[in-house]
Amino acid sequence: MHNDPVILSIFVIFTGSAVLATLALYARQTLIVGYIVWGIILGPSGFAAIENPVVINEIAHIGIIFLLFLLGLNLKPQDLLHTVRKTTVITIVTSLVFMLFGFVISMLFNFALWESLLIGAAMMFSSTIIGLKLLPTTVLHHRHTGEVMVSILLLQDLFAIIILLIIQGWNTGSSPLISVGLSVAALPVLIAFAVLFERYILIKIISKFDKIQEYIFLVTIGWCLGMAALAAKMGLSYEIGAFIAGVVLASSPIALFIAESLKPLRDFFLVIFFFTLGAGLELGTLYTVLVPAIVLAGAMLIIKPLLFKLLMVKLGEKSDLSLEIGVRLGQISEFSLLIAVVALNSNVIGEQASYLIQAATIITFVMSSYFIVLNYPTPIAVSDRLRRD
Repeated sequence: MHNDPVILSIFVIFTGSAVLATLALYARQTLIVGYIVWGIILGPSGFAAIENPVVINEIAHIGIIFLLFLLGLNLKPQDLLHTVRKTTVITIVTSLVFMLFGFVISMLFNFALWESLLIGAAMMFSSTIIGLKLLPTTVLHHRHTGEVMVSILLLQDLFAIIILLIIQGWNTGSSPLISVGLSVAALPVLIAFAVLFERYILIKIISKFDKIQEYIFLVTIGWCLGMAALAAKMGLSYEIGAFIAGVVLASSPIALFIAESLKPLRDFFLVIFFFTLGAGLELGTLYTVLVPAIVLAGAMLIIKPLLFKLLMVKLGEKSDLSLEIGVRLGQISEFSLLIAVVALNSNVIGEQASYLIQAATIITFVMSSYFIVLNYPTPIAVSDRLRRD
């Protein structure tokens, strides 16, 4: 095992993550917090125990690709139109306000204009993972709370995709505007190819052999990763390609089976992603942005629930329900973490700006999760009265 550092690293990651995840559940936190903390412990600021971080980072990237693919699988075009009609005003207004607050706070702490804009943009989103993982299944499927939350989160995720596209284009050429323009021009070409290939080749193959589950699983993974690679070749990102691959399959009768089949695989890679996120944090640099991170996180934890409540009450929702939805959406998003990492790797922002986003996001993860399980029904609620499946 000593001669195979990748196997040893995966063994250490998952064994330790299981222990930390158990402690996180006892502390009424989401599992993500346990993964990140374990990464910090084994990272360069801790025991520096991971021998091959480059390979582990590449493996973790696959988790994000699958996350985007599954998001697309759950986003039927017809459902998207319904979502836009229902929550577009709330999502756009809240996103702009959150971005403005993030921008102003960043400027007050002397971050550069472009960095402040991106920090503000990263504040626009709420966590899909925390929002849905802490929502009881019965609420998600049978109550208005889940419907409104999912529609807002889907639109936010689309905005995140657009920002990732802009970051990707900004880093691929000598002129940022030209690069962004080329990326935008490549997008409809990629979409057209995906639609035509799915309609005339992929869906026919799947329909012919749909009784062989192993084959469907294999073809689906090939489709996801193949589209991701094609997008990268066209100057876009792996994530954009995976998302489009999911969307064009979303209307297929077999989309639900594919989504359920790939969730364990996605979760496997996401554990590694959040671990590497923690492992990549250098506490020395993190310390320099701790004060602005606390201010930024505190502002989001207060502003998000109140603004969501205000707007939803104005649109006719009940006050208690509006506040509950606002609280459940009151944190920053894992997409913000992704934006911070991608922007740093693309040299769009500096290390301190990236760490500010990551630190503020992690703080909101911890505080928001704990507040939700203390006050609302969740699968890991503090009291039996609030604990629901």
